[in-house]
Amino acid sequence: GVQTCALPISARAVVARYGPDASVAAIAELAGVGIGSLYRRYGSKADLLRQLCTLAMQDTIRAAQAALAEADPWTGLAGYIEECVAERTGTLGALAGSIETTPEMWAVSRRSRDLLDQLVRRARHAGALRPDVTALDIAWLIEALGRSGPAEPSAADEVVRRRLTAIAIDGLRPGPAGQLPGPVPSARHYERRWQPGGQPVGSKPDSGPARG
Repeated sequence: GVQTCALPISARAVVARYGPDASVAAIAELAGVGIGSLYRRYGSKADLLRQLCTLAMQDTIRAAQAALAEADPWTGLAGYIEECVAERTGTLGALAGSIETTPEMWAVSRRSRDLLDQLVRRARHAGALRPDVTALDIAWLIEALGRSGPAEPSAADEVVRRRLTAIAIDGLRPGPAGQLPGPVPSARHYERRWQPGGQPVGSKPDSGPARG
């Protein structure tokens, strides 16, 4: 069938890059399935995107259930955030307002938010989470961290995403910061995005657009 594990992952990557303008053709190509097969199964682009939104929310439910099974509240919450960012579950938030939501989508969404509320309350009660952080803060954080970047990220892009996630997670804690994962991002990798076709900038690491 066309609903393979590659489909939701590919769709999230494409939506992360293009938002509501993401095309079914781009999703199908990245997933390695035929666009005709997708239309035959889902009927329309809107129906496909609704199904993908539901799948993403179901993934957050599974991640929250696993996190609640962790004995340590902070380990559970941090693991939940890392898992959701890695799976780009928040990227489908870019479709808000562009497709009609269904009662099923609202029901799954409420279940997902209820579980996240439990994670947040548990971590706050343990003194592991800043008292002013809410479940919706974390939901928005996951969406923001997952949305940016290329549709087919390189290994270096994934390291950057993991580092930013670690920085964000440390910002939720009342305690000291932890060690950032992976090597320090290079100026070469940062600047090559501005070159036509993603070609390397050259030998001078400080060339290219100003970095903010």
